[in-house]
Amino acid sequence: MRRRILENEWPANFTVLEAEIGLELGMSRTPVREALVQLEAQGLVALRPRHGVQVLPISADDMADIYQIITALEAQAAELAARRGLTEADLAQLEEPAAIMERALESDDRLAWAHADEDFHRTLVALSGNARLAAMIASVSDQAHRVRMTMIHQRPRPVLSTLEHRLLVDALRRGDAEGARELQRIHRRRGGEVMIGFLRQNAGQL
Repeated sequence: MRRRILENEWPANFTVLEAEIGLELGMSRTPVREALVQLEAQGLVALRPRHGVQVLPISADDMADIYQIITALEAQAAELAARRGLTEADLAQLEEPAAIMERALESDDRLAWAHADEDFHRTLVALSGNARLAAMIASVSDQAHRVRMTMIHQRPRPVLSTLEHRLLVDALRRGDAEGARELQRIHRRRGGEVMIGFLRQNAGQL
């Protein structure tokens, strides 16, 4: 269910009965209900008595709040990673998705680009060495992923964003903690502005 929401197979305002979910997934009522309660706590759905489950839209204000958190925490993660003194093996974990993004940009494969981008960011956070920080970022990332997958074919080609990943890897290789922090802060702030603008143009539809 979560995957269907995040990949927009169940778009905003989509409604389905719990019984229908159970039949389709071959699950009894109890595990379906438990999963839905978790999704409701994450702000993805609303449980409507006698009306089923409704996928909640995402507002521009919600995304602004989410990106304030992501921007601050990922900037911190970049600084921590640089201060750790990453090895070439560590950096290779970032260079691989960065290279995939560059190839995907050349072929205009937006889906491959988005998946590699998310891989890059997850790896960066993991390389900070702070598991609690990683958990905090993961807890607010689902909504951003959902908007990303909706706007993936409507946004301009992410040329600057792709370049910024390489610049960050260079800063990390140099051990430039302040530079890495600032690069990531600017990168995430700019990405947030794109998403928030998209949501304002499509209010109530996502």
